[in-house]
Amino acid sequence: MARKRKNSFMWYEPTAPRKVDGGIRAISQRGSFATTWWGKEWIRILESSDIGARLSRGKSYARKGQVTELAAAPGKITAKVQGSQARKYSILLECDVLSEEQKTRLLQALEEQPFLVARLLEKDLPLEMENLFRQVGLPLFPSPEKDLETNCSCPDWSNPCKHIAAVFYLLAEAFDADPFFLLTLRGLEREDLFGLSREENLSEKSGFPSEPLPLEPEGFWGSRNLPPLGEAFPPSEFHGTLPRRLGALPFWRSSEPLIPFMENLYRAVATEDRDESRLE
Repeated sequence: MARKRKNSFMWYEPTAPRKVDGGIRAISQRGSFATTWWGKEWIRILESSDIGARLSRGKSYARKGQVTELAAAPGKITAKVQGSQARKYSILLECDVLSEEQKTRLLQALEEQPFLVARLLEKDLPLEMENLFRQVGLPLFPSPEKDLETNCSCPDWSNPCKHIAAVFYLLAEAFDADPFFLLTLRGLEREDLFGLSREENLSEKSGFPSEPLPLEPEGFWGSRNLPPLGEAFPPSEFHGTLPRRLGALPFWRSSEPLIPFMENLYRAVATEDRDESRLE
């Protein structure tokens, strides 16, 4: 993991990090951080580095919620981590992404294997994806020796440091929940598969008939009490329909679960709109 290193003879006495309110707290509070093969492989990349006790400190930082910001984009991860100093440390992880030619070859290969596309869209990462990435010339997992660069603004000379380690552990949980975060890091986004995942496409190539969408809205929304066309959904019945369809967010770490929180928010907004309409 390439980074401009500080003086390796400098020694820093371990200090306790400042307490953070509202940080991204790891789901795992003990034991392993990953349950899927791809999440474990991501952690293996980190733990292959000889950084000793920094790994356990990184786990502690992740579990305490010391990471306050975390964002992913093709080829880049950025984060903020609260350490013992007042100013938060800036983290940057960078890796190579698929070229247009590599992406085209990868999508062509996936077009011939519709079951892989279906599994990806179901948030499952088949082992075959490793081979497909390797065949187009860019391994699925970035390599610290070749194309993975990390940087932290902290004074620790080690790379990775405990702050980078904390980000790695949180990313493993995010990859566990949705492997497309890992694929996006390599430059393959969910939208790239939309053309390959059309029902008629999957049906034709797999040999199995597709199940058409219900003609009646009740069949899609799962309710027999839909309002007449043009009328608003009753807030007491439909305030959580859309959030339940969208599902959970990977970095949601509030003490209150996402879906109940969004249901309450929908109910409050619907009630306010209804009250305002009465005043008009």
